[in-house]
Amino acid sequence: MTVANSGTIDLGGKTVHRLGYGAMRITGPGIWGPPKDHDEAVRVLRRTVELGVTFIDTADSYGPFVSEDLIKEALHDGSGYGDVVIATKGGLTRHGPDVWPPLGRPEYLRQCLLMSLRRLGVEQIDLWQLHRIDAKVPREEQFGEIKSFLDEGLVKQVGLSEVGVDEVEAAQAAGLPVASVQNRYNLGDRRAEELLDFCTAQGIAFIPWAPVDAGTLARPGGPLDAVAGNHPGTTTGQLALAWLLRRSPVIVPIPGTSSVEHLEENCAAADVELTDEEFQALTDAA
Repeated sequence: MTVANSGTIDLGGKTVHRLGYGAMRITGPGIWGPPKDHDEAVRVLRRTVELGVTFIDTADSYGPFVSEDLIKEALHDGSGYGDVVIATKGGLTRHGPDVWPPLGRPEYLRQCLLMSLRRLGVEQIDLWQLHRIDAKVPREEQFGEIKSFLDEGLVKQVGLSEVGVDEVEAAQAAGLPVASVQNRYNLGDRRAEELLDFCTAQGIAFIPWAPVDAGTLARPGGPLDAVAGNHPGTTTGQLALAWLLRRSPVIVPIPGTSSVEHLEENCAAADVELTDEEFQALTDAA
């Protein structure tokens, strides 16, 4: 099994397979504290790479810090991560389980980055993303500080999360070369459709979070269930990922999980081929 059939995209200064892994769920409940099973979390990360995944997305707020620490423990080879791109994010504070207030003050963003560098054990982050634009701080100040990360060689590429086209254009106008965006987007939630089309036209990587959440489309007798009947042994989650991979060549899905079994199920989606009719039926179903 390998995710090689998911295709490739250039991201973080390297060519990566488009089916990636989101390392949020290897933490405790509410994305707070350590995982219930530390050894399984390490196994998941190592199995991820064995399956050909070369793009792993995390954030300093996952735990907080727990996800980055586990990634270093499981995958750092003494000098770095080889061909694997480790993307991380900063710009949120944590006050408890499921609590994520944004903080975009330039000095805090710099602290986020410098601490991620330390935790991941690298001198340069492949892809550093602003987790949220803080409405309390002028966005130009946030963009300017992130641009300095690039100028100082602390990061290879930068991205934005949960933004609209206007915010990406504002970042670009401020001199920030946006390599990726990360918004909620899946078969059942197309609110970021305009942004996806914009990214496709510009060659900006689009990293959808919650990629397998198809909502009511996955119900028994629903559109995904109907297509699954043509693919024995294929789950609706795998079909949802296959639809994303076909939807645009810039999409990089990052399904997350805390179990090896579920990880392998997600990665098998790289081998699912939708017919033109199946793809269009799912597209029209939303």
